[in-house]
Amino acid sequence: MSRISQISYDDASPEIRAEHDEELRLRGRMTNMKRVLLHSPVAHRVYAEWFTLRDLLRPTLSDRTIWLFSLAISEASDALIPTTFFRRALIQSGIEPDKFEPDAEERVLMEFGRAIVANSNAVPDEIWGRLTARYDEATLVNLVAFAGIMVATGVFTNVVEVDLDPELDTYRKIDGI
Repeated sequence: MSRISQISYDDASPEIRAEHDEELRLRGRMTNMKRVLLHSPVAHRVYAEWFTLRDLLRPTLSDRTIWLFSLAISEASDALIPTTFFRRALIQSGIEPDKFEPDAEERVLMEFGRAIVANSNAVPDEIWGRLTARYDEATLVNLVAFAGIMVATGVFTNVVEVDLDPELDTYRKIDGI
């Protein structure tokens, strides 16, 4: 049971309703995490910048690569909601997350994501070197900022114990998150 309730649209302030309606207009759905975040429209907008950063990364990274990077961060954070969200994205695109072979770019980004969660003060130079050989500085800034929002998403959903969205339940790993 979530430690913070989801907003009730009928009882929400005009500002919260406007933010809710804009989220639906932009993305077409409202998750349990977003319904909790909407108690603070500012907090909701901060977390929604994930989409802005994703769009900035898309010219360089495929959706699959972004999903795998996000999944690695989410799994390393033991964060059920984002883990199942990205497992669903991969499975629905025909990729079995537990049985696929990542390419070199995906592998380094997954290693980077796990390293950030393990100790952001000690990301191995070897991983950073592989990233700087692939990406320009603007892309690196966007990658780190994107990873920060992914880590924050895991922290938020874990601390608040946001209820898993029912449509994500079937995407849980059998032996863990």
